[in-house]
Parts: sequence; C-alpha cells; structure tokens
Amino acid sequence: MAVTAQIDSTHPVATLINVFTVSPDRQSELLTLLARATEETMKHQPGFVCANFHASQDGERVVNYAQWESEEHYRAMLANPEARVHMDEAATIATDVQPRLFRVRSTHGTGAR
Repeated sequence: MAVTAQIDSTHPVATLINVFTVSPDRQSELLTLLARATEETMKHQPGFVCANFHASQDGERVVNYAQWESEEHYRAMLANPEARVHMDEAATIATDVQPRLFRVRSTHGTGAR
C-alpha cells in the first residue's frame, strides 16, 4: 500500500514545506539522508503523518512536503535531539534550508487518478 499525503482543506494538519538548496552533485546524497532519517526517526515521532521528497530536475533543489497531526507535534519533533541530528546533517549538505508551516486553504483537481 502506498503512503500518500492527504491534501484536504477540511482536515486540519500542519503541513511542512521545506525547500533545500543543494549543489547538483549532492542532491542524491541529500535525498538518501532525508529518506533514511524519515524511516529511522521521523515516522516514529508522535503526530507524524507522512513525508514526501521532490527532486528538482536541475538538481539544485529538494522539497520536503510533510504532514504532522498538529503544529505542536511538529514543534515537539524539532525539540527532539534524535531528530535534530538528522536535520543538522541535512543542513551540512544543503547550502540553504527554508522550512515553513502551511495550512491547506483549498484543493482542486479533475477527480481522475
């Protein structure tokens, strides 16, 4: 079964969109680290819903789209030393890290999959 983000404006979750700027020769390294960190640590944190990683075609960005049950759950993860180790390591690979929390305000689609 595939794990997917549930993008639904009626279901309140804290949505993290984190944009990493990275040298193209290190994009794969960052993606590997983020996937490992998620499997080993993040998905075991209270309130974790899902994480998705997107690699830009030019190799210069990685976008992490993650969901937490609440902002409080997200903030608790940030304070967790085990999670911090992974975030600090990612910051040594990326040249810039831009995490922001968002709320889904609307969704649009054809309904077709």
